[in-house]
Amino acid sequence: MKMRIAILLLAVAGSFLLAMNKKSSGLREGMESGDPGIKSISAMAFGPDGILFIGDSRNATVYAIDTKDNTKVEKAAALEVKKIDQKIAAALGTDVANITIREMVVNPVSRKVYVAVQMADGTPSLLRVEADKVTAVDLKSVVYSSIALDKAPSEDAKDRRGNSLRVSSIIDMGFFDGKVMLSGLSNQEFSSTFRMIPYPFTRQQDWASLEIYHAAHKQYETFAPIRTFTIAEVNGKKSMIASFTCTPLVVFPLEDIKPGTHVKGRTVAEMGSGNSPLDMITMTKGAESYLIMANSNRPVFKVKFSQINAFQGSITTPVEENFATAGVDFLSLPVVSVLQMEKLDDTQFVLIQRKSNGDLDLWTAGDRYL
Repeated sequence: MKMRIAILLLAVAGSFLLAMNKKSSGLREGMESGDPGIKSISAMAFGPDGILFIGDSRNATVYAIDTKDNTKVEKAAALEVKKIDQKIAAALGTDVANITIREMVVNPVSRKVYVAVQMADGTPSLLRVEADKVTAVDLKSVVYSSIALDKAPSEDAKDRRGNSLRVSSIIDMGFFDGKVMLSGLSNQEFSSTFRMIPYPFTRQQDWASLEIYHAAHKQYETFAPIRTFTIAEVNGKKSMIASFTCTPLVVFPLEDIKPGTHVKGRTVAEMGSGNSPLDMITMTKGAESYLIMANSNRPVFKVKFSQINAFQGSITTPVEENFATAGVDFLSLPVVSVLQMEKLDDTQFVLIQRKSNGDLDLWTAGDRYL
């Protein structure tokens, strides 16, 4: 009897491992080894099993990179890396003056932090943070697949101020329900665009154009791209919550974002002009869920989802006073000068912050901020 039970357990374990190997293999379908030729890292997002998506706006291309970083960690250890910019520069063999931090993401499997920087000559670099150790990731020799964006702005396209439109083809990214989701601009008449690309990549890529009412600008807008977004439930519906330059907060139910459509969002808050949102995450403490948003010229904001749910209307009239707010209430946390922010696990989020002494530190905020 014991022998039969042992054999049965081994068979079950073998079947489980086979199923996991098939799933892992499917995620890597169509990948190749080599240099993908990444020219910029405009946005990043992690998918399942250590797959890192890199949005390259210069190439108008999304890359899926197999980081091979797929050892599961349930709860992350708190992080504190003093003078993170100096450690990044040292790992790259250069000086702090030669690097600009562009993006930070957390691998939800391993809980390791990845930081993207741009060198002074425009070269992108990727680094992994483990405890207080910073290591460069070789992007010239990886296992990857890629997909070029349809309807991307041409390389020579300019806005009315003469700025490149191509660099805004990819601004923010996420991964949800088997799809890479990204915001940016297209070459279409209504250029603010949200793209949904199934993974593993095929030729399919769905997109919708977006429209919002921006009370601080006193107008409807179809050309301003989403600066940052997250996916969460609003009034029982899976929704994209997004923010734009000058900080309107807008809700788009995912069921409304259909391929090839023009979608009008519901503006639920104006959070103050003269500011640009940088990063947005969702956190939970007890029975309450929160939207946490880092900003260029404001402290970190905290919004209760219960208040977003309670706001049934849409802001459709101007905010007359400069820098004034309207709609859903929010709280300014005592955290300023944040350059990057990302969720670390269910109870912690990680920030890169310029401290009052001028140092650039990476550190973990706990649920005392929630």
